[in-house]
Amino acid sequence: MRLGPLIIDVAGHRLAPEEREQLLHPWVGGIILFTRNFEDREQLAALTREIRALRPELLVSVDHEGGRVQRFREGFTALPSFQTLAQDIDGGESDLDDRLARLDRACERARALGHTVAKELQAVGVHFSYTPVLDVDFGRSAVMAGRSFHHDPAVVSLMAAAVMQGLHLGGMQNCGKHFPGHGWAQADSHEALPVDERPLEEILSCDARPYERLGRGPWGEVPLTAVMPAHIRYKQVDEMPAGFSRIWLQTILRERLGFDGVIISDDLSMAGAAVLDDVVDRANAALEAGCDAVLICNRPDMATRVIDELPARLPNFLNRASRRGLERLMPC
Repeated sequence: MRLGPLIIDVAGHRLAPEEREQLLHPWVGGIILFTRNFEDREQLAALTREIRALRPELLVSVDHEGGRVQRFREGFTALPSFQTLAQDIDGGESDLDDRLARLDRACERARALGHTVAKELQAVGVHFSYTPVLDVDFGRSAVMAGRSFHHDPAVVSLMAAAVMQGLHLGGMQNCGKHFPGHGWAQADSHEALPVDERPLEEILSCDARPYERLGRGPWGEVPLTAVMPAHIRYKQVDEMPAGFSRIWLQTILRERLGFDGVIISDDLSMAGAAVLDDVVDRANAALEAGCDAVLICNRPDMATRVIDELPARLPNFLNRASRRGLERLMPC
C-alpha cells in the first residue's frame, strides 16, 4: 500500500498522545525530525523505535545536509558544508590535469559525506535526508550561502552525483532541491516570497541543468529519487511559485526533463508558500499541481487543519494511479 502524502513533525523527544493519533492517520506518510527532537543518539534511536512500533511503514526523515544544516550533532560526524567540499577546485593557476585531479578529490569527499550521512542516520532509525542541494551559487542568496557546491552547474552536477552515490552505497535515497533553483533570487523563502525575473531558457540552461543531467549516463549512475521545488515565483514562467505550478512540475520537470521520482513540496508554513493564505488551500494546490507529498513543519495547528480538512477536498487522491508514494524513499 502506498504511503499518504503528508509529512509532519512532532514537538519533542517522545511522542505526545495527540501526535500518536495524527501519525496513525492514513493521509500521513512521513515524519520530519528537527534538532528539538534530539538529545543524544540513544534518545533519538528510542524515538524512532517508538514511531516504528506505532507505524512501521512510516518514512522517518530529516534535513541533514552538512555545514549549518545538520540537525543532529553530538555523537554524529561534523559534516562540512557543500561549498567547503568544492572550495579548492578553482584554486590557483593550474593546468587541466591538475584541476581535474582536484575535482576528483572533491567528488571523493562528497561521496564520503553521502555515505556517512546514510550510515549514521540509519543507525538511529532515520530513513531519509533531504539532500543534496542542486542550487547554483551566484553569490546572491544569503540563505543559500555555503549550501551550494559551486557556480558552475556542471560541477554542481558532478559533486551532487557523488553525494548521491555515497548515499546509495549507505542504502539511502536522495532528494535534489530547490527546483529549478534558489541561487539567483535574493529573498529568503522562509521569510518572504522571492521573485526571479529571468526568462525560462536562461533558468533551464543554468539553474536546472543538474536536474537534467543527474541520472543520465556518466553524470549519475544513481538517479534522483526525489525533488523539492522552490517557494519562488519565476515571474516570466508562472505567477505561482514553482511548488504550486503545473508548468514547472508537470510540463518542465516531468515532461521536458523526464523526472519520474517523488516530488515533495518545501515546508508549507514558510512565508514563500503564503501566496495562498490558507494552509489547506496551499496543500491542495501543491498536490493538484503535481507534488506527490507536502511538508508541514513547525506549525502543529496547520498540520491538524490539513489532516482534518484536506481528505474531503481530494477524496480520491490516495488512489490516483499517477501518485508516487513516499514508500519509494525508504532505504534501498
